[in-house]
Amino acid sequence: MIIREKTGLFELLFATKGSVLPRILPRILAVSLLALIVVLIDGWVTSLPHLDAAPFAVFGIALSLFLGFRNNAAYERWWEGRRLWGQLVADMRALARDCRVFLPEDAPRQKVLKLALDFLHLHRINLRRLKARDSTQAWSGEDFSQADHPPCAALNAANVAVAKAAPDGFARKALSERLASIALAQAGCERIAATPLPYVYSLLVFRTTYLYCLLIPFALLEDAAWITPIFVAIIAYVFFGLAEVTEELAHPFGETVNGLPLDAICRTVEISLAPHLDIKAPPALQPQGFYLS
Repeated sequence: MIIREKTGLFELLFATKGSVLPRILPRILAVSLLALIVVLIDGWVTSLPHLDAAPFAVFGIALSLFLGFRNNAAYERWWEGRRLWGQLVADMRALARDCRVFLPEDAPRQKVLKLALDFLHLHRINLRRLKARDSTQAWSGEDFSQADHPPCAALNAANVAVAKAAPDGFARKALSERLASIALAQAGCERIAATPLPYVYSLLVFRTTYLYCLLIPFALLEDAAWITPIFVAIIAYVFFGLAEVTEELAHPFGETVNGLPLDAICRTVEISLAPHLDIKAPPALQPQGFYLS
């Protein structure tokens, strides 16, 4: 995620960190070059059809509305992912407090919390489709990498630890319900990750966007003439940019610059649980080059 203070006009115009421009620039240049070729052919070789701009105006409005609808759907996925991770943070903090109340002995209480931290990191790795890295700390000391579903294995181990350590049925019920709330947020995240926006949306958007950008020069020849490639570049930037932003927001758990900062969220939980584990809280993660992972 890009973390920046309010920028000035110069930074706003020329900032590339977090922008989709570097990825769509080749496409913008390609359609602009084709527009230039059309202008050169029309001016120096043979007269090409000069189409009426009115149908393209209607087509452009319809395309922009569809892009806006798709962008809203993608942002809703991004925001729901952030909300679910916010719920995970709240549940992890509440679990620590519940353990303090219901598990009076230090060793069993800390074991449950360390297994919960293992789950959180394995959940992050699973959502990002990564392999466990050497830098990922195994808080409990147990290895879940060979499990069919490592996050669930860690959460199941935490549930077993609760069942063994809780002194009575009420304590087991309270802690089990807290773990169930964590599992509910986990399922919501996995639903988002496993159910992308319908492919037909992407297919329709990219086909119609390219079709529009390739035909619009013929509607601009009459009035824009040699400025046609510039107008085409601006139109392509808007439409290709919206389409690319949607692709990023539709995958909120990825390691893109506009993805959710899962590493930082996990670190926030570690800081919150440090007093309950009798350890020094690690430092909060800071943005590197405006990017918070």
